[in-house]
Amino acid sequence: MARGTPGWYFSENEIDDHSPSRKDGIDLEKETELRKLYCSFLQDLGMKLKVPQVSIAVAMMLCRRFYMRQSHVKNEWQTIATVSMFLSCKMEETPRLLMDVVVAYEIMYRTKPAAAERIKQKDVYNKQKELIVTAERVLLVTVAFGFDIQLPYKPLVVALRRMEISQNDVAKVAWNFVNDWLRTTLCLQYKPHYIAAGSIYLAAKFHKMKLRSVNGKVWWMEFDVVPQRLEGSLPIGISFM
Repeated sequence: MARGTPGWYFSENEIDDHSPSRKDGIDLEKETELRKLYCSFLQDLGMKLKVPQVSIAVAMMLCRRFYMRQSHVKNEWQTIATVSMFLSCKMEETPRLLMDVVVAYEIMYRTKPAAAERIKQKDVYNKQKELIVTAERVLLVTVAFGFDIQLPYKPLVVALRRMEISQNDVAKVAWNFVNDWLRTTLCLQYKPHYIAAGSIYLAAKFHKMKLRSVNGKVWWMEFDVVPQRLEGSLPIGISFM
């Protein structure tokens, strides 16, 4: 199956060896660590802001797309991640005020007990606010105002319901696999419905469950994929990047 249309889908080689950060001297190991950092940061920030997982997922996608066009050397990841969450909340109709998102400062400096008090200082708060406003413009231009970000959750839920496995352990494991792919570069390589198919496939394999047919069709036809492509091609949860 084709990996997707040109634009926001990349080959493994492009991601590993030809990112903007690589051109600026950051090696793969370092960028992999930075990718882990901003994903964890966004998960923590999303929980602090009490936004749905979908909003967190969109923020991660925005951040990943940004750093396939821009370098970590020239753009501080904490600021870009914060802006990604701010914009994601608008996109997913779970808006948070700018003053709420500024609490990201507390997460950035969580090892410093005084951070929660510092952000209340007018000069510190205004500086963080200005950083977010400025970086939001850079992010929007970089992602070409691309607000249509598709996620695997919807095709996963639809398929699980059709196969009548929406309330069992296989469904839970499949959902966890979908969450895991956000922490890998697979989301930059494969379309959402492919990730959803791979998640169901691996979950069923994990539980030694045979996936049922839907309306007389084998399960994988729901996703326009073939099992041969799924086997060994989606190492979800093995290499978090």
